[in-house]
Amino acid sequence: MLAQDVVDALPDGVLVAGADGTVEVASSVAARMLGVDDAGSLIGKPLADVLRLQDTEANAWVACNKPYDGIRTRTAITEQSWLLPNGTEVLTTARVTRDGRGGPVTQVAVVIRSGRGRAQLDRERSDLVATVAHELRSPLTGVKGFVQAMLNRWDKLTDEQKKLMLTTVHSDSDRLSRLIAELLDVARIDTGRLSLHTRPCDADQLVGRVVESVRAGTARPIRYDAADGLPQIGADPDKFTQVVTNLVENGVRHGAGTVTVSLVALDDVEHPGIRLVVEDEGDGIPEELQRRVFTKFWTSGVRGGSGLGMYLVNGLTRAHGGSIVLGTADSGGARVVVEWPAARIG
Repeated sequence: MLAQDVVDALPDGVLVAGADGTVEVASSVAARMLGVDDAGSLIGKPLADVLRLQDTEANAWVACNKPYDGIRTRTAITEQSWLLPNGTEVLTTARVTRDGRGGPVTQVAVVIRSGRGRAQLDRERSDLVATVAHELRSPLTGVKGFVQAMLNRWDKLTDEQKKLMLTTVHSDSDRLSRLIAELLDVARIDTGRLSLHTRPCDADQLVGRVVESVRAGTARPIRYDAADGLPQIGADPDKFTQVVTNLVENGVRHGAGTVTVSLVALDDVEHPGIRLVVEDEGDGIPEELQRRVFTKFWTSGVRGGSGLGMYLVNGLTRAHGGSIVLGTADSGGARVVVEWPAARIG
């Protein structure tokens, strides 16, 4: 296969210039990005004339990066953002080939990639900022309002009114702390820096505590069934509790009728563990949308939420070596199945 055929098969634009600074290879994608119909017409022209990219201050790529000058040990130019003649953003990287270490430049290869991926990342970051701002504003407004009321009317409030206000402030503070913890964990999962303090845990005890805690704050009935003889699981108890809390609260928040939580041992001698199932009697989630549930910022229904809960549940479960599957319960509601490995012995 000829070099031209190879570069034309690549999804990104490619320009290769020789030692004299003239273009030797130009891919059809690069030509199209630069507004040229025929890639062959770029061959033999100076790289500075062909690579018509500018930054926001109208500086040219070649003039700024000086690929044939500068430090003699340089062999690469890191990713940068530039603008095409039509104003579209692209990302560029370059490889500088030399005749021996510190020798003269023999070749400069420039790769031009669409900036859409970075634009998508920027949109996701904007979504994150908007989501965090919205989620933080509600409890902060409550905290500020009740504190201000107590400061202004302390002598006029009864003890019961003060207690109610302080209880609400405490609840909103817990909500803020939990959201911040979720955001930190999401960032750690994304960067591979999630720290787990795994040890043998009693799953029945941890799940039971979560069920009792959620049950105390809702009128929705929650049924919990745990089989006998469950093996201990290997888990960071705080992270496991976080997973279970998200699932049970989701069942209460988005479902209907009774929320059922069950815990059984896995029927697998070689890979022992437990199976946690959380079901509700709501409308469920359409099959075509179920894969999206574990993505960031996915929300459903009018109650919304941060859209990070199920993404976090999936990430924490898989970080422990477990799995999670979303399906439909016999009642038509949502059914979430989590399989969690047993603690290693020895």
